[in-house]
Amino acid sequence: MAKNKKKFYVVWQGRKAGVFDNWKDCEAQVKGFDGARYKSFLSKTEAEAAFKQSSGAFVGKKNTTAAKSAVGKPLLESLSVDAACSGNPGELEYQGVHTRTKELLFHMGPFPLGTVNIGEFLAIVHGLALLKKHNSPVPMYTDSKTAMAWVRNKKIKTTLERTAKTEELFQLVDRALVWLENNTYTTKIIKWETKVWGEIPADFGRK
Repeated sequence: MAKNKKKFYVVWQGRKAGVFDNWKDCEAQVKGFDGARYKSFLSKTEAEAAFKQSSGAFVGKKNTTAAKSAVGKPLLESLSVDAACSGNPGELEYQGVHTRTKELLFHMGPFPLGTVNIGEFLAIVHGLALLKKHNSPVPMYTDSKTAMAWVRNKKIKTTLERTAKTEELFQLVDRALVWLENNTYTTKIIKWETKVWGEIPADFGRK
């Protein structure tokens, strides 16, 4: 049996307004409450954005329309990065493109063995270094929360073993970690909202 997707619930009018991560808490606010206004969303980002707006833009409307209204549109003058892996682990490559034009700005690989998370991490750091080198103020999009956390913590967490086959890749990881330790940056790293915007422009198109 397929596992139900997690939903987030916005209550605009109820005993307590807010964003709730389960139906039980939402129900406690709206059940038996006259004039309750609430709606479910597929991601926390969409729910939090919707909560800041009027319920009229969402209640009674399809989530796809409501979500686009809540999240807004991506900033097209930006850098988008992504990685692709043939198997996970498997042959790995990553790249960065201009979000609007999809012009290829950098590409690395293929490496004989790697993971998507490592590729996404390296893509972000590569992008940060590139933007800093050119003193570019544009933001960067990635669809990987894991890679964003690794960059933020300046530390990776992987089960991929360091072997002769992965040594080249791990040397890049070492360099990326050193770069993060020794550099500051002002680039805003933003999560790409795939459910609303579709695949990130840097996607390799292998899904």
